[in-house]
Amino acid sequence: MAGGRRKGHLWLALAFCVALALPALPVPASAQLFGGNNDEAAEDGANGGFFGPLINLFSPRPISSGPPAPDATPYTVTLDVTGGDSTLKDRIEAASNLERLSERPPSGAAGLVRRALADRRDINAALYGAGYYGGIIRIRIAGSPPDAPDVFQRVEAARARGPVPVQVAVQAGPQFQFGRVELLDAATRRLLADAPALSRLRLVPGEAALATSIVRAEGMIVDHWRRMAHPFARIESKEVVADHASHMVDVTFLVSPGPIATFGRFNVVGADFLTPGFIEERIEIAPGTPYSPEVLDRMRRRLLEYEAIASVRVREADRLEADGSLPVTIEVSPRKPRYIGVSATYSSTDGSAINAYWGHRNLFGGGETLRLDAQVSWFGEKSEAVPTADPFGYKLAAAFVKPGIYTAQDDLVANAAVLREVTNAYVREAVTLLVGVRHRYSDDLTLQVSLDLEQSQVEDSTGTNDYGIVGVPFELTYDNTDSKLDPSRGWRATATVEPFAYLGDAGAGPTLFKGSVSTYHAFDERKRFILAGRVAAGSIIGAGLYDVPPQRRFYVGGGGSLRGYEYQSASPRNEEGIIIGGRSFVEASLEARLRVTDTIGIVPFFDMGSAFASEWPDFDGMKYSAGVGLRYYTAIGPLRVDFAFPLNPGPEDGDFGVYVSLGQAF
Repeated sequence: MAGGRRKGHLWLALAFCVALALPALPVPASAQLFGGNNDEAAEDGANGGFFGPLINLFSPRPISSGPPAPDATPYTVTLDVTGGDSTLKDRIEAASNLERLSERPPSGAAGLVRRALADRRDINAALYGAGYYGGIIRIRIAGSPPDAPDVFQRVEAARARGPVPVQVAVQAGPQFQFGRVELLDAATRRLLADAPALSRLRLVPGEAALATSIVRAEGMIVDHWRRMAHPFARIESKEVVADHASHMVDVTFLVSPGPIATFGRFNVVGADFLTPGFIEERIEIAPGTPYSPEVLDRMRRRLLEYEAIASVRVREADRLEADGSLPVTIEVSPRKPRYIGVSATYSSTDGSAINAYWGHRNLFGGGETLRLDAQVSWFGEKSEAVPTADPFGYKLAAAFVKPGIYTAQDDLVANAAVLREVTNAYVREAVTLLVGVRHRYSDDLTLQVSLDLEQSQVEDSTGTNDYGIVGVPFELTYDNTDSKLDPSRGWRATATVEPFAYLGDAGAGPTLFKGSVSTYHAFDERKRFILAGRVAAGSIIGAGLYDVPPQRRFYVGGGGSLRGYEYQSASPRNEEGIIIGGRSFVEASLEARLRVTDTIGIVPFFDMGSAFASEWPDFDGMKYSAGVGLRYYTAIGPLRVDFAFPLNPGPEDGDFGVYVSLGQAF
């Protein structure tokens, strides 16, 4: 949705989305990685839910679940932390059940004592997770330790006078540093060659000895040798010794790399819903290839791209063959072949639409997909170019994909539609067909060559014209990101070159160039801070502006290009101020994606862009906008709500834009 004209509808939609999102926020769990023992010692552990307190940003009252506990025992808690920094105190507060659940009284004296005993373990874990191995924890309930013989009587006596007083005192002590760190062969206790660097494991001598780093390093060590073709690598044991005199922690990992292996035979199970050999043709791992878990994972993800396949499980054998090869079993299961659905969209400026669809994921048994869509739409305002036009629109569309028409890497792709489209720049009635072959060069790189056909009647500010279009688009796509809807690393690029054999009044000769590049970088392992950027540009050469059919010109503005401006509004206009589109365009966006909790994120962003009447962008009249977005992260992708404001609006532009959709903006 865009524009600032009908604010009531926009704020109502926003309030509805926020109301849906907030009740689903989870209560963060305390860290309970290791058991505790007594008040004077701390165990190995992990930090305790650092982002937990931030939940109150979205809920002014503590979150509770279920009715009050029977025989509830109210209490007040005082938590004092000496030593360490403010971050350590936050970790301890987040780890403490007594602190975090203070508004939910436990059941009886026994419930309060159990909560206090659990705090020993959880606070110990938080201390060790931050590198404090000499910490002292003292908990007193009504003046007594939770393991005192008379603690229940003291709790009952105190409860008769009001809330039971609970004191938690934590002395952090000094932070320990890593001393000697070694990776030894479990069989010989000799240093291992080709071991991962300590800096990569975050076990550098002299740096803070975080228990979380030690735990994380175990998995990284095993992964390191598995990537070096050792499928049975494992940690036999580890020795962690804390010297309280020197405040140093020595760590020794005893590693069993296991034998080097190659890939052997692949067995496929459960693929009887597909044509024989369908899975085998797409394994693409020759026997004798050095073992690699990354190769297996890429194969698994590649198979999951076929809509007919619901799940892919890769099982490695527990022993090697005599020739040193590793047998692998691939288990696949089918998705339900047919599906139906209904969707709807609303915008106060761009119009509304209702779409019903039916699909088949395995039409002829070879992974073929067919989807049929029937959509009706209503343009919300009068078209600027054709103010007398009926705002009603429709679209009947079919999309078909046939995998493996020549080889397993070649897919037939076809899209056809009959439609009526109403916009501010034109009204179009058309029949379209795009049919082509998509070749996969690798998991990241594909090329599609198509035939683009269109026969349409278009009415705009110059009148009504019939257009026949014949083009041959070449589309090269590169994508090595880690997620389609919410990427945190990698690059995504698309380049299209489409020479036209016939393009409206331009005839033969014009060529369209269009491309976009986006990149994503997470600054931390938990992907709490991601910087994302996107640049797109395009040009049509070899034809005048009015020789290019209006529907094939470039337009900028709206949620898919330049947020804060209405759809198509950042585009060339004629002498009457009516949008006519351009022969070139430039767009750019920058976002900082910040996760506040596991389910809530905030995204400040900056957009810029414009379309131009010239063949190449002249950057005259560029538009700029800025805003902030709210993300609610779900299992299928983030729900996006963006507020955007024009920075240099013209007289025809709105005051703001609000956009709601599933998935990131790019």
